[in-house]
Amino acid sequence: MVERTQQVPLNEIFHALSDDTRRAMLRDLAKGERTVGELAKSHPMTLAAASKHIKVLEHAGLVSREVRWRTHICRLSPLPLRRALEEIAFYERFWAERLDTLERLLLEDDAAAPSNSSDSEGEST
Repeated sequence: MVERTQQVPLNEIFHALSDDTRRAMLRDLAKGERTVGELAKSHPMTLAAASKHIKVLEHAGLVSREVRWRTHICRLSPLPLRRALEEIAFYERFWAERLDTLERLLLEDDAAAPSNSSDSEGEST
């Protein structure tokens, strides 16, 4: 398990989020803690395969696991999701600014262009 004081590299967080099954497991965990068996049951896979997915999520700091007797209880650790969101938000702002600039330039271009309708009417008479 990744210690809470250690900051996981974003590459590991995005790697963990890159798989459909792992994202589905995180959505399940957002509703509350689950056992490894409960997480596996939601997906057509073996318990061993589910455990491998959970280990990737743990390594990325997205899931913490507690052992109660012989039962492994998993819960969502949302802090790395905030880091991923901050990274994505940077690019959202980047593209929003570019698209706003493009829109402004197109509007300025439209406003500066002479009206074609009056030119075409004058030529046809």
